[in-house]
Amino acid sequence: MRPGRIVMLVLGTLSALLGLGLLAAAGAAGFANYLQRDNGYFTTPSERYATNSYALTSPRLDIMADEGVPDTAPVGVVGSVMLGGSAAAGKEIFIGIGPRSDVDAYLNGVSHSVINEVRFNPFRVDYRDVAGTQVPARPADQPFWAASATGTGEQQLEWDLRSGSWAVVIMNADASAPVVVDMKAGARSNLLWPVFIGLLVGGIVFLLIGVPLIVLGAAGLGRGKGGPPQPGQLQPSSAAAPPRLHAAGAVPGAAAGAVAGVPPGTGVVYPARLSGYLDPNLSRWKWLVKWLLAIPHFIVLFFLWFAFGVVTIVAWFAILFTGRYPRSLFNFNVGVIRWSWRVAFYSYGALGTDVYPPFTLERTDYPADFDVDYPEKLSRGLVFVKSWLLAIPHLLIIALLTGTAQTWVYRDGVWVQVGTGLSLFGLLVLIAGVILLFTGVYSRGLFDFLMGLNRWIYRVAAYVSLMRDEYPPFHLDMGPRDPGDTPAVPPAAPPAGPGYAPVPGGPGAAAPPIYGQSSPGGTGPATAVPAEGQPGFYGIGGPAAPGPDKPQAPAGPEGSPRP
Repeated sequence: MRPGRIVMLVLGTLSALLGLGLLAAAGAAGFANYLQRDNGYFTTPSERYATNSYALTSPRLDIMADEGVPDTAPVGVVGSVMLGGSAAAGKEIFIGIGPRSDVDAYLNGVSHSVINEVRFNPFRVDYRDVAGTQVPARPADQPFWAASATGTGEQQLEWDLRSGSWAVVIMNADASAPVVVDMKAGARSNLLWPVFIGLLVGGIVFLLIGVPLIVLGAAGLGRGKGGPPQPGQLQPSSAAAPPRLHAAGAVPGAAAGAVAGVPPGTGVVYPARLSGYLDPNLSRWKWLVKWLLAIPHFIVLFFLWFAFGVVTIVAWFAILFTGRYPRSLFNFNVGVIRWSWRVAFYSYGALGTDVYPPFTLERTDYPADFDVDYPEKLSRGLVFVKSWLLAIPHLLIIALLTGTAQTWVYRDGVWVQVGTGLSLFGLLVLIAGVILLFTGVYSRGLFDFLMGLNRWIYRVAAYVSLMRDEYPPFHLDMGPRDPGDTPAVPPAAPPAGPGYAPVPGGPGAAAPPIYGQSSPGGTGPATAVPAEGQPGFYGIGGPAAPGPDKPQAPAGPEGSPRP
């Protein structure tokens, strides 16, 4: 991978994320400014406040009370507050805002209650009672109020914010006890509009910086990674290559050319191909800590998937206007899904291997692989509907497989929707892990079923991300090998042994239905897949040969293969 392109991708992602955050904040500020148009206020619900004392007061309210700022300096350009309410039992209410020192002197020795905290969902008030024996004078007769309202019925006080230390006082107008009032409060700010403009401009600028960096970085990482398919060319294995045993797909008695997990006459060759071969030497316990071991991959994939989304949007416009998916961007997006599949196969998408996934977008000899045939032409009209409307049936099925059950619970006076338990997919992986923990054996049938579910999910992912126009089949192709991974050269010996199907396209085999292209190709360096027992197949056999899971090693200085 190219370090310069990686740096561009990371910086572009950070810049774009900052831009999106600023735009989200701008949207909130703009909506808030819209709501307070025509001198409106953001108001709380009207709730009942009650105390057996003579007054209700707010905690200390400091506004620009630093030294050097006059206590009477107006800051009304920042905003204003509104207090409104009425007294119970038809009494007159008094609402006032005054300097904290004057309010403390007025209520000195008077029994009153301080409102420490108010919660509205559900409504709850925390009072702090201050003892006293004095009877206060009528509040409206005091000269220190900066703003006040008094009378029967609904009263409303509006006050432009001023610097200093202030307090709110709510009493009966006749200074009697107890105090029972229905109150609401509101606020407005005159700074929301300039804040909205500033956030909007900043978000756009950071997006204009981030998106090109992401696209250029992705294009650089995807450039040259693909190539035209070469059907019919099965390259010889390297004598220097060490044998690799990754799969438990081999069963004693299986003959060369058999394909485990592909029943006779079944399987759908779709242009998005996913394979994964079970490791025969899985640790009983390591799957318990793979969430921790995979954290570095999760961090990298966060950046890659954000870039994936940006690249897909760019590709949407490219397909709309040209009918083509830019090849370098296509290779990058395929590489991101491939990386994700390797991590999923290693961790909690299959638990299929203990071999740590490589940090690369390219195809490797890892026992899990994903590839998509590059389309020379794509429909311009389908880009409007295939990512959501046409994919709805598949998305509903995937939601049933991977989503958790939802239920409603009653908390703090309100109904809240929460998820319960594991998804069906997660439950199957957990069952496989528990069986492995106690028996040391991974259930082959469960593994094949999980591979079929993953294959369905990743086919839909390729379709939704605009990589193909062919509609994904409603078909559960179980087993480690994708039906589209057919060998380029038929095996020499016919298959034998129960439970194994002939290689698609081999002698005496029923070829699976072709879905999309007549022959598999892809973004990798080669698409030929050797048959089981042949060199290069994961599981049994001699040295690993080039194929979809292991590209051919480049030649050394003397023309000999490099190890």
